[in-house]
Amino acid sequence: MASFNVTSKQTNPFEGQKPGTSGLRKKVTVFQQPNYLHNFVQATFYALSVDRVHGATLVVSGDGRYFSKEAIQIIIKMAAGNHVRRVWVAQNGLLSTPAVSAVIRERVGHDGAKATGAFILTASHNPGGPHEDFGIKYNMENGGPAPESVTNQIFIHTTTIKEYFIAEDIPDVDISKTGVTSFTGPRGQFDVEVFDSTTDYIKLMKSIFDFGLIKKLLTSPKFSFCYDALHGVAGAYAHKIFVEELGADESSLINCVPKEDFGGGHPDPNLTYAKELVARMGLGNSPASDPPEFGAAADGDADRNMVLGKRFFVTPSDSVAIIAANAVEAIPYFASGLKGVARSMPTSAALDVVAKALGLKFFEVPTGWKFFGNLMDAGMCSICGEESFGTGSDHIREKDGIWAVLAWLSILAFKNKDRLQGDEKLISVEEIVLNHWSTYGRHYYTRYDYENVESAGANELMANLVKLQYDLGELNVLIRKLRPEVSFVIKADEFEYKDPVDGSISSKQGIRFIFNDGSRLIYRLSGTGSVGATIRVYIEQYEKDSTKTGRDSQEALAPLVDVAIKMSKMEQFTGRTAPTVIT
Repeated sequence: MASFNVTSKQTNPFEGQKPGTSGLRKKVTVFQQPNYLHNFVQATFYALSVDRVHGATLVVSGDGRYFSKEAIQIIIKMAAGNHVRRVWVAQNGLLSTPAVSAVIRERVGHDGAKATGAFILTASHNPGGPHEDFGIKYNMENGGPAPESVTNQIFIHTTTIKEYFIAEDIPDVDISKTGVTSFTGPRGQFDVEVFDSTTDYIKLMKSIFDFGLIKKLLTSPKFSFCYDALHGVAGAYAHKIFVEELGADESSLINCVPKEDFGGGHPDPNLTYAKELVARMGLGNSPASDPPEFGAAADGDADRNMVLGKRFFVTPSDSVAIIAANAVEAIPYFASGLKGVARSMPTSAALDVVAKALGLKFFEVPTGWKFFGNLMDAGMCSICGEESFGTGSDHIREKDGIWAVLAWLSILAFKNKDRLQGDEKLISVEEIVLNHWSTYGRHYYTRYDYENVESAGANELMANLVKLQYDLGELNVLIRKLRPEVSFVIKADEFEYKDPVDGSISSKQGIRFIFNDGSRLIYRLSGTGSVGATIRVYIEQYEKDSTKTGRDSQEALAPLVDVAIKMSKMEQFTGRTAPTVIT
């Protein structure tokens, strides 16, 4: 057993190392600066209580993007230098964000150990490569992202850090093969265990869903299926789950080989970036002539998802509402009922209507999965979702893209279980959505993203929107001049949330304009990119008349979109005449 010593290395603080709700994200070249990653990791160890570090078990893995392998070796050595007892690394460093949460919560090591936290190496849906994005975040022992009390401490320590601790003489560990490598240090044994990326996660999925029923659907000659991992970490799970476990044909999988640069693409599962899947499903500029019945895509770290039917797009807001409406009868995990449901504030109110109809507890929270985690830890929420293609449940404390796909396959399998034989046509994704709208009404919804906007202009735009809220009478005069057919604003504010579990208050979580007919305009600055600012504009209109729920979404929303863009003076403040992405 090789031995090691711990060395204290001198360092200086870097500016701008404040982790957001999704951790710290910067360009790879920033992370490659001497001591940049080291400072953040050491600041995290300082921010955690001693029992979460000394003698602890930590998971270190991620989506496999460029710089991950080097980062894993650095963190292993620093873990040893900070008296961590053992580090678990998924084979080849590939572990989806939802699987990290599952491993923290469910896995028991060969020596009976349980993980107390994890460093997740991901920049989520952002591009990867030598000149693209890298990211790191810390998840706690409940499997969820570190709360603000911890991330604030991490930031404070990054501003004052003077040294970090590292076991430099530990050789790089071979993470391509499973097994345990042990070392001896000043405080005893230190282990690095490389484990299979998929085993624990698949075991959890099989405890939630009826794999037998789903397999009957996927192997039926009546049903066709396509899954696009966008060369992200979901590819490490796709073959084992969909092909080996559920019997789908190998040709059902596209872009399912994980790559450091995501094949040069943008691993964001939406209609803009998942071009190959969109075309195969009969949508886009070059649609296929005979699309599959069901399609889905994942982002880089597999926590987001996009669901498509044949020539039909399911909005994330509708998706979580439909899963909640069908969960009890279609998914064994929820057979005894739902504890409650929740959505992020910018997500459409489709879930609200389902909750009211089914008599479920309902919560509207700020953007950020940690808010759902609090509700779940308190036993108050079973299913939740965000409009940004994130859906999940209380099986873990992260959103879960593959879980959402399996939930949809479960609903399809349940509704078609008596139609797989004979000539009767299968109930399609589109029919499920249309039936849902017929029952609950439709929330016409779209999101306009203006990416990499100059921060100064973005801040001026948001400040101007706040000023508009001071006088709703004057604002409504402006709206009538712009588009007289649009309803009038009855409420305008900056969303504030008081957590029902711990009483904490989150302020300035988005600028809202709520109209008399239930329509909403919401503006947020997003921190998920590594440079500049992203302005997100959310436009929603509710229609409960079932004879009017079949319109094209962009057509139905056109007047409200026009108001949203002109009212905000988007072009004046940002110079942008069109959004980067429309979903």
